Amino acid sequence: MKKKNLKVLLVVYDNESYIHQFPLGLGYIGAVLEREGYDVEIYNQDMYHYPEEHLTGYLDKNKFDFIGISVIAGYYQYRKLLKISEAINKSRQRPYYILGGHGPSPEPEFFLKKTGADAAIIGEGELTVVDLLDAVTNRKALRDVLGVAFLEAGKAVVTGKRKLIKDIDSIPFPAYHLFPVNYYRLLRMPHAANNDFVLPLLSGRGCTFTCTFCYRMDEGFRPRNNASIIEEIKFLKADYGITYIAFFDELLMSSAQRTVSLCEDFIKAGLNVKWDCNGRLNYARPDVLKLMKRAGCVFINYGIEAMDDAVLKNMKKGLTVEQIIKGIEATLKEGISPGFNIIFGNIGDNRETLNKGVEFLLKYDDGAQMRTIRPVTPYPGSPLYYHAIEKGLLKGVEDFYENKHLNSDLLAVNFTELSDDDFHAALFEANSRLLKNYFMKKTEFLLNQAKELYFNKNASFRGYRQT
Repeated sequence: MKKKNLKVLLVVYDNESYIHQFPLGLGYIGAVLEREGYDVEIYNQDMYHYPEEHLTGYLDKNKFDFIGISVIAGYYQYRKLLKISEAINKSRQRPYYILGGHGPSPEPEFFLKKTGADAAIIGEGELTVVDLLDAVTNRKALRDVLGVAFLEAGKAVVTGKRKLIKDIDSIPFPAYHLFPVNYYRLLRMPHAANNDFVLPLLSGRGCTFTCTFCYRMDEGFRPRNNASIIEEIKFLKADYGITYIAFFDELLMSSAQRTVSLCEDFIKAGLNVKWDCNGRLNYARPDVLKLMKRAGCVFINYGIEAMDDAVLKNMKKGLTVEQIIKGIEATLKEGISPGFNIIFGNIGDNRETLNKGVEFLLKYDDGAQMRTIRPVTPYPGSPLYYHAIEKGLLKGVEDFYENKHLNSDLLAVNFTELSDDDFHAALFEANSRLLKNYFMKKTEFLLNQAKELYFNKNASFRGYRQT
């Protein structure tokens, strides 16, 4: 039933990628709003690279009752949000403006004041957005809506915390029909062939671990039912020709048992798709990996973070160096490509711990992705953020976004005993070695192709290509 033709515009911002990732969060929000009878439209700044003034003009020409945008806690996303907010606020037909995502959730007052938005949704948004729009439409008190924040007399009113959605299978599939899927499916992931079509998918929400640098606010892990995941994959294959699923969960490998169950059901269903996921090295056992390979897994992205036991313990990673090496070796042995994520600058890090990370990458990296080491960033909402404030290294959210977090590859807060200049010099040296190694491997690959062509007369050669 239509909500009296109430119109909602969801904005997908441009992060300057050549091909953007399908915005799963807004896909879910669009689906629940359509189910409730709202007329939902997507503004694809990402695909068309529209300048912000285009949005102002679009709002002037087209009347919407609500407009929403979701951002994570990155430096680029914050500054992009300010520009988009300015464009929205300039419109002669400015809709009721709602923020969502990990960015505003921990520090809603700061974001509301900076953007001029009318309300912010804190945490998981599917139930909250429905209640919020209903309250605004029917002039009910926002204080009675759980999980929102708004300004009153210049101060943020943060309502009671909303419970997480227990049964996430009750949430409809993302509203794919609202989006240009033919564009998003061109996303490239490790070991995707040129003729593969790729889309991200969530198999669950949350994580079973509590790393200090993570800004995820929701506790615990809520898996989807295997049958629901398989149904969505079959739908994506049939309707959009998808051949590669990129599981964008924070942690698909939440346990060995769950991973095995999912893979067995994939095999029984005869899905015949490639897929990748985020994994945990303490669950990377040979029997589990063998089954993952059979089920279509081609790449597992691992959060390693450090190659020093003391640093791993400081960040509450729940891993040891021995487990990391054992898991990576097992992954490579089973013929699955591993992704390596290492950060530098955590409590206890120094030049020696950084070098351990570089040596590890040089030894085990299979060249599937370009990997560099980035500084750890204490994002608002993370335990590391509050530690930085407590130690006087950070004054608060405004200091973080306006002064400290200027780029993800530059130091935001220095938790080491190195000076800032020495810190950056150490990262330059480390990443110089990694970049040279990556391009050396690429050069060797291309030269081997040339040898096959010219000396073995390999007629399958299709020309020197970057993709």
